[in-house]
Formats: sequence, structure tokens, C-alpha cells
Amino acid sequence: MKRFFLSLGLVAAMLSASAQQRKAPAYPLITHDPYFSIWSFSDHLNAEPTKHWTGTNHALSGLIKVDQQVYSFLGKADKHFEMLLPTAEGKSYTAKYSEKEPAAGWEKTDYNDQSWKAGNAPFGDSDAKTQWKSDNLWMRREFNLDNIDLKGLNLRINHDDNIDLFLNGVKVYSCNCWTGKYVNIPIDEKIKGVLRKGKNVIAAHVKNTAGGQWLDVGLAVEKPAAELKSVLMAKQNNVTINATQTIYQFSAGKVDLELTFTSPLLMDNLDLVARPVSYVSFKLKANDGKKHNAQVYFGASTDIATNNPAQEVEASAYRNGALSVLKAGTTAQPVLKKKGDDIRIDWGYMYVAVAQNSGKQYVTSSANAISSFISGKVAATPAKGNSLTLATVLPFSVGPIATEKTVLIGYDDIESVQYFGENLKPWWNRKNNQTIDKQLTLANNEYASVLQKCDAFNKQYYAANLKVGGKGYADLLDLSYRQAISAHKLVESPQGEILFLSKENFSNGSINTVDITYPSAPLFLVYNPDLLKGMLNGIFYYSESGKWKKPFPAHDIGTYPLANGQTYGEDMPVEEAGNMLILTAAIAKVEGNADYAKKHWKTLSIWADYLSKNGFDPANQLCTDDFAGHLARNTNLSVKAIVALGGYGMLAAQLGEKEAAAKYTPMAKEMAKKWMEMADAGDHYALTFDLKNTWSQKYNLVWDKVLKLGIFPETVYKKEINFYLKKQNAFGLPLDSRKTYTKSDWILWTATLTDNRADFEKFLKPINKFVLESPSRVPLNDWHETTNGKQVGFQARSVVGGYAIKLLDYQLNKR
Repeated sequence: MKRFFLSLGLVAAMLSASAQQRKAPAYPLITHDPYFSIWSFSDHLNAEPTKHWTGTNHALSGLIKVDQQVYSFLGKADKHFEMLLPTAEGKSYTAKYSEKEPAAGWEKTDYNDQSWKAGNAPFGDSDAKTQWKSDNLWMRREFNLDNIDLKGLNLRINHDDNIDLFLNGVKVYSCNCWTGKYVNIPIDEKIKGVLRKGKNVIAAHVKNTAGGQWLDVGLAVEKPAAELKSVLMAKQNNVTINATQTIYQFSAGKVDLELTFTSPLLMDNLDLVARPVSYVSFKLKANDGKKHNAQVYFGASTDIATNNPAQEVEASAYRNGALSVLKAGTTAQPVLKKKGDDIRIDWGYMYVAVAQNSGKQYVTSSANAISSFISGKVAATPAKGNSLTLATVLPFSVGPIATEKTVLIGYDDIESVQYFGENLKPWWNRKNNQTIDKQLTLANNEYASVLQKCDAFNKQYYAANLKVGGKGYADLLDLSYRQAISAHKLVESPQGEILFLSKENFSNGSINTVDITYPSAPLFLVYNPDLLKGMLNGIFYYSESGKWKKPFPAHDIGTYPLANGQTYGEDMPVEEAGNMLILTAAIAKVEGNADYAKKHWKTLSIWADYLSKNGFDPANQLCTDDFAGHLARNTNLSVKAIVALGGYGMLAAQLGEKEAAAKYTPMAKEMAKKWMEMADAGDHYALTFDLKNTWSQKYNLVWDKVLKLGIFPETVYKKEINFYLKKQNAFGLPLDSRKTYTKSDWILWTATLTDNRADFEKFLKPINKFVLESPSRVPLNDWHETTNGKQVGFQARSVVGGYAIKLLDYQLNKR
């Protein structure tokens, strides 16, 4: 019994040590835009494959050879599949289909399907090659096999919704579900015996129950990774996250490795923010004071340039001045052909570059990538294929003084977004006078100066946040910084304006969503309000061009990366009008002038007029918290309208619009008095005007405080804060009385309503706990459960820029 309890104690100690290692739910590595974004979802960099923020593998791999012993420090070999019968992911195929129920035996090999239609896969709605919009689809796909002695056979399938699937008449898969993406499903060993030499048939019946329709199916064979028993795991000693870098410390035998990922997103230099190049730096030092020979291997999967790994890619090597460069991209190059949420880029080209005298580069298959480094024998370079690896080997002579070498990893998307029918190039090539080779050369030449600037900013940023909100706040702001910026794409509009277009990551994939801009804004107001203008310009243009004709702003301008007009199914009139007015007022406050507002005064006036008539007691409609459903008489939405009208009054006064100022500022104050009476529920203010036994976070009040509008008395803030402090759960303050989930960005806004550090930290500490203990290992999700810290939805969104609201308040008001 003693031994049992001792074991439990050891386990607890191990878990405790593991928990102390954790710094984030996921760690940013390469962060530039919604497509070029690679993360580690594990506390130890060599424990799992690295991933795109969506969770799809975008594998980076790293090995170090020290005195002939090989250690792994980056990534982990994942399952590798070779297509036996390709799906339409890479190239479409033809199959027979029927939308009318066929006769019995339709799933069998000898069934006569001559009366069925022939169509190109995939089958479904929207972007499918063959449109299917009825409730049922029957499909038959014939194929031939020469070899049936197969191990590791899997279905490769994407279906929506319920399915029964047969292989030569034998049911091999059935599920009342939908996949939403391509998945590999192992086929039972006994069932695999149904395969025949020569003709075979896959047959499927799919029933649509709700939402979209989709069917695409093939066969894949799992190829186990070569056994690498000789490879040891490098010991990860530490990981540090700062604003622009993630830095790992490893020990590999008698050599220490410092591995640094730098994405230099310095917002005072838009050309640098837009340059799609990250640095991966390797600094080696002997830990025994002696000299050692070492080699570092860095591999980047060509999956980084695909939406799915089945797509065919082509890779090549070339020289660019002093650089050796590897390049890869899909052979199809479907530029701006895909839109949506769980989508990755499959056009343009990825690049891995290194100084020519630093090491050697080659292209290899993923199956041979690691073994070729271990053996030193590089297999023949494949020019085309699936999931190739761009490999770089850097030799080091290691001693007691650290030596460093750096790899550049970049992405040229060629055409970034489509903006009302016109394809726009990335910001760095907005004048069409740049090439990615020039950008790589600039990145290489400016490495020392860029790293110096990053180091200076990292220290300044941390110190500012430490002063404003304490260590927990500073750590949170470091983690959120790159995520907030890289969830946008920077381009120039045809009208010559900045466009800084957000993607609504793991929400619905919208582009330039107003109620994503609203919570994201504080970070950009602090460091470059021009970027916030770039988030508003597209919405202003949509209305002022006449393309959007309603007296309130659109919700969005499309689905990323196609910004051709609103695609969200419902308007949010009070929400979006309030957001645009408040943020325009915030720009004026930060810049000390209302020039930007003057440019759009007619439009702002239309929106203010709408809010004056419809904003105080909102009708049944959605707000930014649309996941919570429609709500009438929403008091927090009413606050937004009131504060927005106060902001409009402030702008009018700055612009000398005396009549408007005399009308709207008193109007907002009178509305606030009425609001206090109607929303009063004793010790707090209610969720809706008519339900006094409810409550909600009134996070929209924060702009009244930050902008010093003086619309609501401070007693309102204090009353709400005192009530909220009684409602907190282990992982935060719930959004409102309807559910126990919350939004972490809104909590930080609510916390900024406090008038002392102690109360602010009471709201902050559960968010720090969420970051360190959430079981959901994904880039920061802003919608989580306050009882257990689990992700409810969303991840990698720009709204974490809203955490900077406390910093913004300090910048404007020194408090």
C-alpha cells in the first residue's frame, strides 16, 4: 500500500512539473497572415508535428547530430499515407451517381449502372464539381487493382451527412455524422479481403439531414515511418514567448541549442509587417567546454503550400544572390479559388533560404527526409509529388563560445485577396515592383538590425504591460500579440487606401467583420491607428460606393479571401453602427484630431441617425455575441449605441459641427439616465430591460471610460464591478446569466472598468489560469467554459488584440 501511495505522489510531482513547463495552450512559431501561420500545439516542441492554426499538419522538423549521435528537437514524424485511389483533393475523377433510390443490389460489383448519370467528383453544393442539392445521393466508383496484398488500407473520405459505404458490396463504413474535412479511416483487416485483382467498386449512399452536402471518397495506404531507434529526444529545458519571438532551449548531449522563431511584426514599419519572411535561428554552444562537430537538420513540409496533403506539389532549388533557395507550390495553382473557414492556401509558393556558405539544401520525400540526414545519403530529388520535404543541413564547429546560423522561411501568395472583383497583390508588392527573391534578400541583409529592433520592442512592450497590469497581464499580452496581427492580411485598395483585412478564424471565415474589428482594435490603437483605419476602410467603401445601401454598416465584406460583399446571413444593425462610430471616435482620440472622421462624416451621420432612432431599446436581433442567439431589449447593446452617440457628439465638437454636437452629446447623456432607470435590478443592471432577474457583462461601457466621454457616471461601473466579483468561476466571469461560458476579451474590457489594481487582477487571474490549464490545446480561443476551461469555439482570432484595452487606457489617461 505504501508503494501505491508513493507512486501516486511521483505521478503528482511529474504532473506538477509538467504544468510548470506550460506557458501557453499553443505556441506561435511562424506568424504572418491567416494562411502562413504555423504553431506548436504541445509544451514540448519535439512531442508533436507542428500545425497550421486550424490543426492541420504544417510540419517543420529539426534534428541535431552531435559527434554522430542524432537528437530530435522540432516536430515529430506523423502517419504518412500514399494514395491508392486518389480523391478529388488533387485531381477530379468521374463516378456514376443517382439522386433517385436505385433497385436492390446497387452496391454490388455486377450491378448495371448504365442508367445512372456520370459526374466529376466531388459531389455537393457550392464549390463541388457536380452539384448535389437533393436529400439523397447514391454513388458508384469503379477502379482496377493489380496488387491486393495491401497493409494499412484506409478510406480517404469527406462526407456530409449520414453515410453507408460499401467495397465490392460489403459494408465497410457507416456513420450518422459528417466529417467536415478529409479523414483517413482504417478498414477492418477481415473486410480488406474483399478487394479483387482487376475491377472493384466503391459504392456509397449519403443522406443530407441539414446544412451542406458533400461526398468524395478514395483509398489510401498508411506507410509507417521508418524506425529511428537511434534518434534520441533532445531535452527541452525552457521556452520563452515574447511579442515577436518564441525561443526554445535544448540540451543535445554535450551541446546546447537555442532555437528562435522570429516573426518581426513591428507595427511602426508596415513594409516589415507585410514582408512574408520569418527567421529560424540556431545557436549552438558546448556545455562541456570542449569542441564538437555538429550538424543541424531543418525540414519544412510542402504541405505548407497546400490545402490538403493529397494535392500534387512541385519543388525546385536555385540560387538568389548570396542565398541558396528551395521553392515549392501546387502544380494546379488555383489562385483565389477557395474561400471559407477551415481552409489553407494552395496557391503561391513557399520558400526556404539560407546563406550559400552556411549549409546545403535538397528536396526529398517525407518518408526519406530524416533517414537521409541520419545516413548522410540523400535520395534522388523528386520534382513532383505529395508531401515532399524542403531540407536544409547546417554544419557547425561547436565550442564554448556560441555560434549561430539562420534559415529564412517565406511565402509568396502572389494574389492575396479579391476586393470587389479585383485581385490585390500583397502590400509588399502593391506597386508590382517587388519579387519574393528581393524580399528574401532584404530579410537576410537586415537580419541583425531587425533582430535588434525586435529585442528592443519586446522589452519595451513587456515593461509597459507589466507597469499597467502586472506580470500576469504582461505574459498574456506577449502571447496574444502575434496572433492578433497575423489574423489579418495587409493590402492596398484600388483607391490607394490601407486595407488590413481580418479573417474570422474558426467562427465563420468572414473577411473584414466589423464585430471582429471592434474587439481587436485596442492593440492597433496603441501601436498604429493606421492599421485600424485599414480595418474600417473597406466597410466605409462598401457603403460610400453605393454597393451597400442600408442605413447601417455591413457585418462583413465577404468570406476570406473573397471580399466582394457581405456573405453573413443576417445584419447586425445596432452592433455594427455602434462599432464603427466608437472606433472612429477612438482614432480621433488617439491621433488628437478628427481628420479621419471628417473624411467619412456623411456616412457616420447616417449611422448616428439610425442609432438615435433604433439604438436605445434594441429590437430582437444579433449582437457580436451572436453565438448566444437573438435577444431583444439587450442592455449591453443599448450601452454600445449610447456610447457611440456620445462618440459622435465628441467628433462633431472636434469638427466644429456645433448643431450635431449640441444634439447628440445631450441625447447620449439623457439616454444614459433613462438606461440606468430601466435596466436597474437592485445591486446590478439586468441583461435586458424587461428581465430583472438576469445580468450580463456591460463591457461596452469601457469606451465611455477610455475615451472620457462622460456619458455614464462612474457609479454605474462600480455597481457592476461589485456584482461581477460575486459571479466569477474558476476560469473567469461568465458572459451573462444565461450560460457559464465566457469571452476572455470581454473580461479584460470589464476588468478595465475597475478603479484599482487589486480588483483588476481578480478578473485577470482566472484568465491566466485558463491559459495555463485549459485542456484545449489550440491557439488562444476567446470563447471558453468558465467551469473547466474548455474551448467552446473559436481559435487563433484577432480579437485577442482586445486584451490591450488596459494598455490603451493607460496611454490615453495615465491610469
